[in-house]
Amino acid sequence: MAQSRARSTLYILVVLGLCIFCYILGSWHRSAIGRGDYIASIITKETECNFPLTLNFETHHAKPIFSNQSLRLFEPCDEKYTDYTPCQDQRRAMSFPRKNMVYRERHCPTEKEKMYCLVPAPKGYEQPFHWPKSRDYVPFVNMPYKNLTVEKAGQNWIHFEGNVFRFPGGGTQFPQGADRYIDRIASVVPIDNGTVRTVLDTGCGVASFGAYLLSRNVLTMSFAPRDSHTAQVQFALERGVPAVIGVLGSMKLPYPSRSFDMAHCSRCLVHWTSSDGMYMMEIDRVLRPGGYWVLSGPPINWKHHDNWWKQTKVDLEAEQRRIEELAELLCWEKISEMAETAIWRKPINLQSCPSRKYGSHIKTCDSTKMDDVWYKEMEVCIAPYPKVEPIQLELFPKRLYAVPPRISTGTVPKLSPDLYSQDNKLWRRHLESYKRVNKFLGTDRYHNVMDMNAGLGGFGAALESDKVWVMNVMPTVADLDTLGVIYERGMIGIYHDWCEAFSTYPRTYDLIHANGIFSLYENRCEAEDILLEMDRILRPEGAVIIRENIDILSKVGNIATGMRWDIKLVDHEDGPHLSEKVMFGVKKYWVGGSRNTKKKKIKTD
Repeated sequence: MAQSRARSTLYILVVLGLCIFCYILGSWHRSAIGRGDYIASIITKETECNFPLTLNFETHHAKPIFSNQSLRLFEPCDEKYTDYTPCQDQRRAMSFPRKNMVYRERHCPTEKEKMYCLVPAPKGYEQPFHWPKSRDYVPFVNMPYKNLTVEKAGQNWIHFEGNVFRFPGGGTQFPQGADRYIDRIASVVPIDNGTVRTVLDTGCGVASFGAYLLSRNVLTMSFAPRDSHTAQVQFALERGVPAVIGVLGSMKLPYPSRSFDMAHCSRCLVHWTSSDGMYMMEIDRVLRPGGYWVLSGPPINWKHHDNWWKQTKVDLEAEQRRIEELAELLCWEKISEMAETAIWRKPINLQSCPSRKYGSHIKTCDSTKMDDVWYKEMEVCIAPYPKVEPIQLELFPKRLYAVPPRISTGTVPKLSPDLYSQDNKLWRRHLESYKRVNKFLGTDRYHNVMDMNAGLGGFGAALESDKVWVMNVMPTVADLDTLGVIYERGMIGIYHDWCEAFSTYPRTYDLIHANGIFSLYENRCEAEDILLEMDRILRPEGAVIIRENIDILSKVGNIATGMRWDIKLVDHEDGPHLSEKVMFGVKKYWVGGSRNTKKKKIKTD
């Protein structure tokens, strides 16, 4: 009996010992010490950047302080560079030919001409009003230029009232307001039901057309050159309207083929029939099959105009007749002409264009180079239709997450509907993790947003709301060109090489997202070139989000701190041992000539 009890006790002790051993083994296995994770934890600690652990996204206009004297501190540029646009510099532009507007195109500084300083905000700079108030009001101190209030006084573009500019929504061709003008177009073009979502506005002025379309959930890529009318595109972006500095000149537009649902020109000062109709052919290239072209102003309704561009009525009649001939050559169907506005529609497929189907005296463009547009000369050729029959796009907003035709038809290599779906899930997850750090994401705090390496547009789609629009940038050096996919989702974007300055004015974006951009350009240009450009286009107290490998972020963080950014490093949402981290930053408030400026009250009454 005693022996039996001894065996039972021994058995219990053995079982208990085994349980304790298994528990300890399991704990060790799950900890940062088991399976080699101990090494990873040491590496994480050794490579951890010594950045501030707190980050305030509130607007406070605090005096910037540089505490780390070992960093390279970037000094402010001279105050005369407040509105510096490196690749559209007026002095450099005048040295280039005027033919085909070459002098208004991009001409970037050489390495020796680059400025390694911080572009200052004007004295008294104010945070722009939130959308939709910003559509109608801009603080005068942000853009103290009254030229347009005089030059366009009779056209209801802009008024100076107290300490703000007010934008009543008028334009050269619609002095009674953009809303009434858009209503007339909408009586012919399906603008209000989600069919038309992306629009290209040539020679946009202060972009009232795009501003009022944005209020109707239509995204307009507005562009105008930097010319004698001071800072039209800057006014547009200050109002919260998508816009870039650009011109129909000698180079192809930086957009993929078959992108826009509608293209628009309202007295945009383009000689549409010059260069054998090359400009209309470029519009045809970027216009989606079934898309619309709206031309408003002379030579339309030429009988009621004279001395337009020093042209007689006979000249204007001939100009409109030539436009009609070119439109017929492109197989555009004229569906409306009312007052001074004519509207054409591009055919849905080649079967709708018999003359093109059986040959044309104008050559067809090389189908393999339709999206190869960066610094490529415009051609006199007609854009071919895709070999695969175009699939009808869903109405927006359903279009945002429907599988884009370029993916479903296999037009874009290496992409499938499954990969597209996974990418969408990934970015929704990333955005949720971002919001845990920056609570203002998804609010009206950030209206003008840029994604520097947009991929399939997952970040912009996850952020989509009526409070925000996203400029999706496709780096010209990206392994896979997916900008056409982004447009098919109902978003807008542009090609760009980040070794050069972006075609915009300073202080035009509230939030910049950069995923893998420094890795992409690691052997192409310096990180400080890209960061200085980000600083130039970011508003004071604007925010940045940078996803990169920890080694790259260590370098980026040191440069950013020297540029007056407050920064914080955050682990990947899947845990601290992944080498990819996320850096959040806020550009501190400072202005030219002073590092601390008191806020001024803005009146809008």
